[in-house]
Amino acid sequence: MQDMAPKAPRSANGRANQKLRTRAAIVSAAVELMRTGGEVTMPEVAKSALVSEATAYRYFPDLASLLQESMVGEWPTPEEALRAVADSTDPVERVAAATEHLLRQVLAYQGATRAMIAATITRPGAGTTRPALRIGLIDHALAPLADSPGTDPATLAQLKRDLAVVMSAETLFTLTDLLHLDPEDAITSAVHTATTLTRAAVGAERS
Repeated sequence: MQDMAPKAPRSANGRANQKLRTRAAIVSAAVELMRTGGEVTMPEVAKSALVSEATAYRYFPDLASLLQESMVGEWPTPEEALRAVADSTDPVERVAAATEHLLRQVLAYQGATRAMIAATITRPGAGTTRPALRIGLIDHALAPLADSPGTDPATLAQLKRDLAVVMSAETLFTLTDLLHLDPEDAITSAVHTATTLTRAAVGAERS
């Protein structure tokens, strides 16, 4: 009987490639779950990726870090988001477009967004892993105002802080969850508040 040849040890490259494939499968599963808008949990991600929950946690220490990586490329850049008002220099119009875009994205990915918010509330130190998408949108929306001669830096800075409160998932969920507004009415309300703040700031600059 012919002796069986000893099995060759798995190469380091083979193990590395397998790890990359496993990581990619976990991220891909998270992205698909995110796109449904439903709840996103590590057990569901692991199940969808055909790996154990323990394996998923070996690649990502918590759900927040997985969501952060999974969101890369899912949200358009500020320039892409505001393409419809790219030629406008009216900060009110641009802020309205930015607010509506952000909140519609939050609705589309609300399961993942809620999970990310929960992670940063229960573990404040994890706040650095939460994508600051609104900040980029606010900066881009107000770019014409920032570049306008005579704009007061203090007024602009305060407006950006005010808009960061209004242009947020927390605002949308307050309106839908606590005040029981329909999502469309909630978006309309947030846009109204954001544009009112912007209009007041611009009026103060011009007075």
